Amino acid sequence: MVRAFRHRNYRVFFTGQLISLIGTWMQSVAQAWLVYRLTGSALLLGAIGFAGQFPVFLLATVGGAVADRWSRRAVLVVTQAASMSLALVLAGLTLSHLIRIEHVFVMASLLGVVNAFDIPTRQSFVVEMVGRDDLPNAIALNSSVFNGARIVGPAVAAVLVDAIGEGYCFLANGLSFVAVITGLLALRLPPRPAPPKHASAFAAALEGFRFVARTQAVRALLLLLGLVSLTAAPYLVLLPAFAARVLQGGPRAYGLLMVAAGLGAVTAALTLAARQKLEGLGRWVVCACACLGVSLVLFSLSRIFWLSWLLLLPAGFGMMVYMAGTNTLVQSIVPDALRGRVMAVYSMMFMGLSPMGALLAGWLADRIGPAPTVTLGGSCCLVGAAVFAVRLTKLGDEARAHLLGAQGAPPSTLTPEMPAASTDEGAGERR
Repeated sequence: MVRAFRHRNYRVFFTGQLISLIGTWMQSVAQAWLVYRLTGSALLLGAIGFAGQFPVFLLATVGGAVADRWSRRAVLVVTQAASMSLALVLAGLTLSHLIRIEHVFVMASLLGVVNAFDIPTRQSFVVEMVGRDDLPNAIALNSSVFNGARIVGPAVAAVLVDAIGEGYCFLANGLSFVAVITGLLALRLPPRPAPPKHASAFAAALEGFRFVARTQAVRALLLLLGLVSLTAAPYLVLLPAFAARVLQGGPRAYGLLMVAAGLGAVTAALTLAARQKLEGLGRWVVCACACLGVSLVLFSLSRIFWLSWLLLLPAGFGMMVYMAGTNTLVQSIVPDALRGRVMAVYSMMFMGLSPMGALLAGWLADRIGPAPTVTLGGSCCLVGAAVFAVRLTKLGDEARAHLLGAQGAPPSTLTPEMPAASTDEGAGERR
């Protein structure tokens, strides 16, 4: 389950990420509650989500090209330092009681610009720390630390927000970046091969889109990812309104709901980390998408807090298996030279479409209520899973042919019926 920990670089990186991500989730919860406290508007909750993530959609291809051309560690140090600065500014404004909703919009938008470079770089950086053999395990462990932080961060934030206010959560997040920056500087990395020369940065960025367009399996995976990000993932944005208006709770209720989703996600990540090979992962992705859809529909119908809390466990599990499984399958096909740019397209579909979904969800929630909005998102998940399931065998055959013909590597499989060419779970696979 922790095979990637045999690499010193990954252990150092993992530790720094754990500390920093706890702070990130604290800020996420505190910022959402701050917005709702200042405005009482579900629409503005969605608008803040849009402002924070839409820059990823616009700039992720640039970030991917930067990740493939420059030192990924250096890029990450810069992005983490910028994120730290933004968190400290937000803390200063809040603690001095000068904070206004427009300040939150500006800080969220600037953080989105930073993430447009940070996300594709981070996604493609792990291969430099663990190599190809341990990449599937590293993906699962990264997911576990992300969602483990989602358990601790919201729980701590809920207590701090209720006791002393949101500003101290922002301050704690800013200070937590010291750990990840220190960890990045402590890595011992081998020299990286010089990237190929391109006629222009624009032409280099387009290569990622071309690869996705001509690779049917990757294209289908990313289209389903875009649907889930647009319709289902925004349920997290609506949780403050759901906790307050539907379940009649406060910041502690909101924090506990976030913890439930995080517990389900951590369980999913550890389950994926324990897998010995990638065979059948495509079916896991389909089932996870359907699990997410069913859980959200049932969650939207509940008016009892403990039942709603329990229903977010399978929702978090399904979301995590779906997202991490899609990440693994895409990275098992993409060649190293295009990794940053293809993962930029992944980031656009994952993080880039989420703001549009958040804005749409906020608009709908203000008109029809949070519960019907979540019902609609879960139903879209179910439809997407059904369509993908029908095409699963054909997509698996295409992915296997691509891996064998283009890379000569042991194939990962999208369908459980296809035998794996190697019993080694990570051979030839990459994040």
